[in-house]
Amino acid sequence: MDIIQIVGIGIVSTVLILILKEQKPVFAFLLSVFVGIGIFLFLIGKISSIIHVLENLALKTEINMIFLKTILKIIGIAYIAEFGAQIVRDAGQEAIASKIELAGKILIMVMAIPIITVIVETVLKLLPA
Repeated sequence: MDIIQIVGIGIVSTVLILILKEQKPVFAFLLSVFVGIGIFLFLIGKISSIIHVLENLALKTEINMIFLKTILKIIGIAYIAEFGAQIVRDAGQEAIASKIELAGKILIMVMAIPIITVIVETVLKLLPA
């Protein structure tokens, strides 16, 4: 069970961070960042298998791969922005964390424009003239 390992690592690192925070706050922050990156790297294989399944589904249903890749990029932007904002928030920089989240939202909108355009064009074609 991967989740048990992840939770175990999280709990142990949290205790270590709480102990380090008293003596060396910089090391506590670095440990927090490294544990977060470590958990992410641990999940890379799972993410890869999800992407592979979605690609196979898109091929079977003959969905344009550009749309799938765009959606996967949007999901990636959302996760990376959230991860970055949480790390910055852990360092006590709420204002910068908010800006990271804002940037993520704007980049998602930029990436979504082609998909939104196709949806609107499809709906307009379906409406009676």
